[in-house]
Amino acid sequence: MANDDPRRWEQQVRDAAVRVEDDLRRVVTYINDQVVPDIRRNGSQALRAAAGELQKLAQRMDDRRAAADGESPPAPEPPAPEKDKPQP
Repeated sequence: MANDDPRRWEQQVRDAAVRVEDDLRRVVTYINDQVVPDIRRNGSQALRAAAGELQKLAQRMDDRRAAADGESPPAPEPPAPEKDKPQP
């Protein structure tokens, strides 16, 4: 087996490299065509949800600080209108 033709082994490596490159191209195409557009469509919704959760966290922090200081807690701010939300 030590005397196997090195050209055969090299050809196998080349063939495998071609298959890997083809698979990589397909993965990149899938990401560009399927994943990226979905992220662009839903990214603003995710940011709004995160902003809402941060608002709740800030309110809880203000409430706890006020309770520790013996103050009345500040009134929560009304949520900002959503510009991208479709109107019925």
